[in-house]
Amino acid sequence: MSPYKKWRLILASFMLFVASVVQAQSYIPSEQIRAAQREFQDIKFGLFIHWGASSVLGSGEWVMNNRNIAVSDYGRLINIFNPHNFDAKKWVDLAKAAGMKYITFITRHHDGFSNWDTKQSDWKITNTKYGKDALKQLADECHAQGIKLFCYYSLLDWYRSDYQYETGKTGKGTKRTEKSNWDSYIRFMKAQLTELLTQYGKIDGIWFDGHWDQLDNDHDKSLQSKVNWHYDEIYTLIHNLQPGCLIANNHHLTPLPGEDFQAFEKDLPGGNTTGFGGAAVSQLPLETCETMNDSWGFNITDRNYKTVKSLVAYLVSAAGYNANFLLNVGPMPDGTIQPEFTDTLRAVGQWMAKYGASIYGTRGGIIAKQDWGTITAKDKTWYVHIINKPKQSGFIFIPDLKQKVMSATLFNGATGVKFKQVPEGLFVYLDGITLHAIDTIITLQVQ
Repeated sequence: MSPYKKWRLILASFMLFVASVVQAQSYIPSEQIRAAQREFQDIKFGLFIHWGASSVLGSGEWVMNNRNIAVSDYGRLINIFNPHNFDAKKWVDLAKAAGMKYITFITRHHDGFSNWDTKQSDWKITNTKYGKDALKQLADECHAQGIKLFCYYSLLDWYRSDYQYETGKTGKGTKRTEKSNWDSYIRFMKAQLTELLTQYGKIDGIWFDGHWDQLDNDHDKSLQSKVNWHYDEIYTLIHNLQPGCLIANNHHLTPLPGEDFQAFEKDLPGGNTTGFGGAAVSQLPLETCETMNDSWGFNITDRNYKTVKSLVAYLVSAAGYNANFLLNVGPMPDGTIQPEFTDTLRAVGQWMAKYGASIYGTRGGIIAKQDWGTITAKDKTWYVHIINKPKQSGFIFIPDLKQKVMSATLFNGATGVKFKQVPEGLFVYLDGITLHAIDTIITLQVQ
């Protein structure tokens, strides 16, 4: 390398270091990020896709960890995984049919398997018999159909030896003996992220997961990670490569500097039914993710499928909390999505086709969630969602509503609804109204 080139490389590295330090001290989102945040809040509904070599075993995406499968044995899946029926158009068509506006795709999960043609590892989909780059096909189809694409990327790794597995909570039984090399692992992640953000067109977001592996537990929110994740450098790298790319990190904590929306897992914002929730809710855009049965990745014995009603209720409740809803499917190893998922998603899409105006482009946080449901709002138009049978007969009460209500109608606007406003809130009377089996929506016009 010439002295000039060496000097330029040193200068570039120094500038990246300075930028990362500044970001770590005080992150101020760019105008591109602010615009992307607003649009993210508008689109409200997305498809999560957990898929990869682990699907072959039909026992979820944590199977390598749960069964303590050695790296040498697990690596044989590369000779078995052959998604010959994978069709990116069918996946994107399904998302659109469900009324979804974005897809978050597993590019690399905790088993380290990469669903794209990475040059940083041989443990990838293009080295299977299938031999094709799944991410490239999906990215092209998303761009063609106007669906936003987010890339899930695991921070932890049960497969690689340079990951600091010695201090991690998971992956203890995969029989790695070589000493880890954290600097090598950070370089690997940066190189992979650079590929994702330079070779697949516009990427609307990076969705990180796995920070919690280097914490002793999830419930003590004051714990410090046992490793330096170099988030300042990684987040700066992402924003430099794609200035409008949103960053989220499913670390179960309040957002860190450089993150652009807050992710919640299997809980509405602030909830903690899982044991790893309960993080304080930030002012950033919010998103909650959930499964359609009890599994993220393909699980051949899991038939505990959620109903259309329960999924719409979750979507509506999330919107009432001012959060997006990211609903997951775990495709089968051949690349198809099972009919129990596709049929339900299309039914949800039929509901969204009729009532989506009460979800898309709205904001929540109008009132605390009530036993009968919630409210979403779009400027001076408020949508009252009655998703549970009211405890009182013949009316619901909306507490602490200070805006003057000018009118109330059923969602289609054809039928007026009686109401009475008092200093404590609003009585909405349901006499003569047949409650919808999924969600009765009453539109309020407020002053």
